Amino acid sequence: MIISLEQTHPSNLITERHGASWQDYLSVRDNPEGKWRKISFHQGWLWVDMGTEGPNHASFSDLMTIIFGFWAFLHPEESLQSYGRCLIEKPQTQACAPDLVLYKGENIPKWQPGVKRRIDLASDRIPDLVGEIADTTLSIDLDEQKQLYASLGIQEYWVIDTKGMRLFAFGLGETGKYTEITQSQVLTGLPIALVEQTLERLGTETNTAAANWFMQQLQQY
Repeated sequence: MIISLEQTHPSNLITERHGASWQDYLSVRDNPEGKWRKISFHQGWLWVDMGTEGPNHASFSDLMTIIFGFWAFLHPEESLQSYGRCLIEKPQTQACAPDLVLYKGENIPKWQPGVKRRIDLASDRIPDLVGEIADTTLSIDLDEQKQLYASLGIQEYWVIDTKGMRLFAFGLGETGKYTEITQSQVLTGLPIALVEQTLERLGTETNTAAANWFMQQLQQY
């Protein structure tokens, strides 16, 4: 059964299905008549967003990418690569397209001609950090998506609540479950509170102005 998750927003074509198979996922992924923007599959849970990205979501997403870039500029030794919104698959079991995807260090996946345009976890290593911009999807991002990323063993997971201008940051523990963290484990020592303060500035400033403020704060450390 397919049910709408956004009944109050009919222009957002978001569907959710439980009891789906990998083949069901592939039929949505490869359907030439449908162009999904976000898609997830995990333990029979299939979630698809066929809508378009709104200005609020785009503003927060771009801000986060700039934040990653400024951090990398000041910490070149960490060798970061961003692949936001790239499709990631672990064949037969999981698939996702996080808003934020960050690799750190060596063995970063590189696309080669003739290879499918996605990260294949059968041969590529998992990202070090993923994140979701929760414009209309906060409950899912803190539940099903969180379970999906934990099952993949991704070290760090961020959820940006655009309405509350909050950042929920989770680190993967030895038990394989996420717990909230106050400092990033991937962006070594970065205070989560500082990122959250930067997000709050979007209430009155542009995302580039907020990013510049973030850069100024980093230079004081």
